Amino acid sequence: MNIGMILDMAASAGNRSVITVGDRSLTAAGLLDYARRAAPRFGEYSAVLYLGTSHLAYPVALFGAVLAGVPFVPLNYRLGDEQTAALLRRHPGALVLEPGDLDALVTPAPTAAAPELPTPWDGDAVAVIIYTSGTTSEPKAALLRHRHLMAYLLNTVEFGSAAATDAALVSVPPYHIAGLTNLLSNLYAGRRVVYLPAFDAADWLATVRREQITQAMLVPTMLARIVAHVDGPDAATPSLATLSYGGSRTPRPVIERALRVFPSTGFVNAYGLTETASSVAVLGPDDHRAAASSQDPAVRARLGSVGRALPGIEFEIRTATGEPVPTGDTGLVYVRGDQISGEYGGHTALDAEGWFPTRDLGRLDDEGYLYIEGRADDTIIRGGENIAPAEIEDVLLACPGITEAAVIGVPDPEWGQRLVAVVVGTGDEDDLKEWVRSRLRSSKTPDAIVFRAELPKTETGKLLRRNLVAEMENTDA
Repeated sequence: MNIGMILDMAASAGNRSVITVGDRSLTAAGLLDYARRAAPRFGEYSAVLYLGTSHLAYPVALFGAVLAGVPFVPLNYRLGDEQTAALLRRHPGALVLEPGDLDALVTPAPTAAAPELPTPWDGDAVAVIIYTSGTTSEPKAALLRHRHLMAYLLNTVEFGSAAATDAALVSVPPYHIAGLTNLLSNLYAGRRVVYLPAFDAADWLATVRREQITQAMLVPTMLARIVAHVDGPDAATPSLATLSYGGSRTPRPVIERALRVFPSTGFVNAYGLTETASSVAVLGPDDHRAAASSQDPAVRARLGSVGRALPGIEFEIRTATGEPVPTGDTGLVYVRGDQISGEYGGHTALDAEGWFPTRDLGRLDDEGYLYIEGRADDTIIRGGENIAPAEIEDVLLACPGITEAAVIGVPDPEWGQRLVAVVVGTGDEDDLKEWVRSRLRSSKTPDAIVFRAELPKTETGKLLRRNLVAEMENTDA
């Protein structure tokens, strides 16, 4: 099965708008027409590289590539010239669509009708290549085949299930896995997609109100900016039925405030990776409400989890040597399911049984809730003790005046690594150390606390720890 069938089905289901950007919209039939016109040209190239923002041409380029039978590759348009050139060299013979090329893809043609191109059905063909964010290493080209994306959709979305008035606001960029799968899942459900090409908290709130948005997806940095921007006890967005967030760890104070200022909105925490073709676990609205209102510490703690496995997905927590760990113990998170790709160019990361190593540290409770405790690469080894930064960061974030925190390990001749906390906010270093020491043992108290105006992050809000480590290694912190 091929993701092109999604557009075929949407085009046959009605004639309402399915994509909106600014003051322009496309129906599914219009999108299919433009994609059919683009496909013959695209078929002359090895791939279609999309180097632009969220534009009406984005879905046209995606489905045009699908109809042409070539991979679609959305690239990070914010990269510097040297980085972009390096990525382009990886795709010889590809068509590069730059910002100046996009309007032409959605300009009405003088000819009567687009050619009737059959939708390819090879589910094993490469549909999309997405470069990982590279927060701990160089970006890798993750290959997603049609069968991976279709497995996600068929297991999680009901065709045509959205109401005629439903609209989803997408603020993540096209080169993010959520940008791709939000388009596919909403098109399949029959929900209009509204793109916000450049994120701004005030503009986001205004768009929700103006477009009567019913669903939205954000990365944690965006959610934090929105709740900070809301002036008063209520965000005044009554149409917003569901708000999903994910992509990196979300500070618990941000979620707790979001639940207060969006009182009638159901929250969904989604956990997934580029290599897993979108979400593999979710913490749904009922879970959020139950955790927020519970007096049971174990239930309340689930507000910090990413929820339970989606249909068709299995999790396993293993030791560094590959043995499963007991329920509740922390280890390496492995995931398995038909939507899991785990493929990079010339090799696969899946083991013989189809398990993919996420390289995340985590644990499962006795009801299957998954808690992500950071990247395995982030683990700090101090005096022979493995320390997960997330535990210390959560304690720092609970301190009044601290809005962001990152804990890293810096080389130390005596301890192997020493703990350095980089924080955004106000406070006194000694007071913060005592705050941590009183809640965790002394070995987990930072040796130094550095205040910064902001933390280095990717455009989608993921912390760039390697940048902080490089900076701290060259200072006396």
